[in-house]
Amino acid sequence: MIRIQNIYYMLAYAFQVLNEDGYKKVATEEFAHASDLFAAILAKGIASQIKRGLSREYVSKTEAISSPAGKINVSASVKQNSMLKKQLVCDYDEFTENAYMNKILKTTAMLLIRCPEVSVPHKKSLNKAMLYFSNVDEVAPHRIQWSGIRYHRNNAAYKMLLNICYLVIEGMLLTEQDGSRKLARYVDDQHMHRLYEKFVLEYYRRHFPQFNASAAHIDWDVDGGEIDYLPSMKSDITLRYQGKTLIIDTKYYEHTMQTNSFYNSRTLHSHNMYQIFTYVKNMDAANSGNVSGLLLYAKTDEEIVPDSDYLIGGNRISVKTIDLNTDFSNIAKQLNAIAERLLL
Repeated sequence: MIRIQNIYYMLAYAFQVLNEDGYKKVATEEFAHASDLFAAILAKGIASQIKRGLSREYVSKTEAISSPAGKINVSASVKQNSMLKKQLVCDYDEFTENAYMNKILKTTAMLLIRCPEVSVPHKKSLNKAMLYFSNVDEVAPHRIQWSGIRYHRNNAAYKMLLNICYLVIEGMLLTEQDGSRKLARYVDDQHMHRLYEKFVLEYYRRHFPQFNASAAHIDWDVDGGEIDYLPSMKSDITLRYQGKTLIIDTKYYEHTMQTNSFYNSRTLHSHNMYQIFTYVKNMDAANSGNVSGLLLYAKTDEEIVPDSDYLIGGNRISVKTIDLNTDFSNIAKQLNAIAERLLL
């Protein structure tokens, strides 16, 4: 469970646009519910997008019209007797703001407007923005094809807004414990993991530029150079400083440990250890020992909190845990300590 305010900070790092002046007021507000936080961000973002201009796209239409446009559909015109009304059925493309991305924005805004956890001021802001969406249709929330959305230079500003929409709709509607400022239920672990991974990467990029943080690809250390059919290896975060390298693999699970019911024992997820060890040994092809690996788990409610260091085959493999359910200053201290201890 994560404090609601910390979700804003994680989003702010993952999507740099939240650091713009228009969003600074949101960062200082107190939110009792995640849905209210998302409503505040969307209200600001949609208002900003309206100023820049809503995205438009060509939409195919077929209808009987008095002034022919596009391609005349003769068979449909005859079948509908449209010529009796001095009209022809035409197939044509209309350049309209009733675009799929705008439909998602409107659908999400309307869900939040109807949500009892959203405060009145934020509902008013969303309602005001929706006046510019009068020609935009709503869509069925759980039928949205998220994987089919494509971003390019002309619609890049929508990326953050649609990610907020995803968090709202896929977690719909978020249930919170009254007064605790924690999320009792969040979106699926896969999407939350991506946010957690992006947050850690961008945090190190901003506060430790000397580490050249990146999601680096790792080459297989193979004899003869034959790599056909080998899977690609890409780290979540790679930090480099003065000849030392730290590969970080972020993990966001409901359960940090795996349980062996036969032996009644609990261990780290074996595939996580195999993965980070593989990354480290292939990057440290020279066996210098200057490459380290870190499994960085998000803290759960489990009793066991991994915090271990191992020296395996001459390389340090560490397992650490970040508590996201604390003041953001404490999260920053935890991330700073990891970087300073393992690289400096």
